[in-house]
Amino acid sequence: MGGSLTTFARVARDSGLPWACALAAHRVLPFGILRLWRPRSVPAARLASQVESIFRGWGMPDAHIAVTVEKMLYADLRGIDSHGCCMLPFYRQLLAEGVLNPAASIETVREDGTTALIDGGGGLGHVAGSAAMDKAIALCRATGVGAVAVRNSGHYGAAGAYARMASDQGLIGIAMTSTPTPAVVPTFARAPLLGTNPIAIAVPGAGRRPFLLDMATSTVSRGRLVERWRSGRRVPRGWAVDRAGRPTRSVRRAGRDRLLAPLGGTPDASSYKGYGLAVAVEMLSAILPGIPARVAGTARRAQVGHFFLALDPGRFRDRVPFFEDVAGLIDALHAAEPADPRQPVLVAGDPEQAHFEARSRGGIPLARTVFEDLRALAIQVRVPFVLEEAPAS
Repeated sequence: MGGSLTTFARVARDSGLPWACALAAHRVLPFGILRLWRPRSVPAARLASQVESIFRGWGMPDAHIAVTVEKMLYADLRGIDSHGCCMLPFYRQLLAEGVLNPAASIETVREDGTTALIDGGGGLGHVAGSAAMDKAIALCRATGVGAVAVRNSGHYGAAGAYARMASDQGLIGIAMTSTPTPAVVPTFARAPLLGTNPIAIAVPGAGRRPFLLDMATSTVSRGRLVERWRSGRRVPRGWAVDRAGRPTRSVRRAGRDRLLAPLGGTPDASSYKGYGLAVAVEMLSAILPGIPARVAGTARRAQVGHFFLALDPGRFRDRVPFFEDVAGLIDALHAAEPADPRQPVLVAGDPEQAHFEARSRGGIPLARTVFEDLRALAIQVRVPFVLEEAPAS
């Protein structure tokens, strides 16, 4: 989030625009008036066009732009707002610091039967991640399983986008990633040492969208914690800890420290499970491809790693009965009697699908801060800001 403040401060200084000055102040004052402004919905195609023009201004090749925007819009359309276009100020900060290569070259370092290692060239992870899952799918087609690790990469958006690449091909897909910034405090510790380290699993079913679990190994993402802070609402127990490693519900303390608890929240609620999952993801995504293990006290690291697996269910049993059994299990879960008639039983992926259908029709709602982030970034690279244009008649 610091990158957004830097962006606004620079634009305010250089252009004298009052909205930039107001928004820069809002970044410092979390209970500012912007939380009273309703989100603004924009069509997905227009948002894609705006993001494309900003990336082009950064010198990103068109082929990389297409893949990156596709993966970012995957998140925004499905309500995973913390992993879509709101990440642009952070990417701009990395670019300014010289640790992001917008024209990265993706290279296959080694390949052997069912496995491969890819180097992301120091770019964003969307292109390297897509290339790696494509490679895993190709290896799986030949051998029944494909496992690909990626080194020297960056933030790649929503993990589910890559797991779904495999399920769309009738395969089981698994995707996971390390993260650049330590934000999660291990159980019984005081300082952050792990990232949110998400994992996604997609399993195809017959005649329907896949089962798609996409989750962080922290109780919540850092983005949701920041949203809570900016809204002024108390933090639920189990989301965050203070600097002494104790659970906190103070919105000011949580917003200041931004220390996340592992999935489970507290030791008595089995936070060791989320902690253990985060460590496993770190081992497969970072240590396996050769990224040095994070040590206590380190700040953000330049490299991020990913791990992808594609598995052919047809190597275990006939594919059609497998798909039908997956669909039958999902139907049975949906048919389970709910504890509250107003809240039906859901299956992983249901909320994202509902968001996708609604946002495909009515547009993607952008918080005012995100909307103005994009305006500031467009001004910086001298491209038109198209998000305020009237809808086409």
